[in-house]
Amino acid sequence: MNKEEKPKEPVQEAPKVSKSAKKSVEKELKENLQQEKDKFLRLFAEFENYKKRTNKERIELYGTANQELMTALIPILDDFDRGLKEIEKSGDKHSFEGVQLIYNKYKNTLQQKGLKRIEINSGDNFDVDFQEAITQIPAPTDELKGKVIDVIEQGYKLNEKVIRYAKVVIGQ
Repeated sequence: MNKEEKPKEPVQEAPKVSKSAKKSVEKELKENLQQEKDKFLRLFAEFENYKKRTNKERIELYGTANQELMTALIPILDDFDRGLKEIEKSGDKHSFEGVQLIYNKYKNTLQQKGLKRIEINSGDNFDVDFQEAITQIPAPTDELKGKVIDVIEQGYKLNEKVIRYAKVVIGQ
């Protein structure tokens, strides 16, 4: 024997495992595998929910930013309406047509972005979901009691959400 060679130790044999022990280990491994699969499925479902939630939040954020912009642009629509009425009174047909073209382009652009005017006319029933009563006056006729007498300021919706209530006068 060389000094470098170490004497070989006898190899011990692994203890014999009974069939019931094998089955219990196998059962335990299957249970562990099932638990890991459950964890994986839960994490996967949670991640899918997270993606949906963040996507929804992103859309809401876009809508909110769009709402702020639309709210700032609505008074310009009001100014156009008033300006068109005054130009029409003056009888300047060419100016009226020119301003009308610009107004229509502006209005159509806002409509493409989801802005819709709330249509209200004199004689319509007062609806608190879309209208704000700024004053009440004696109704000229009994039929106009509780109804819209005049529309002071138009209301608008952005993608079905009211962003400005119509300001109306109602009869009492």
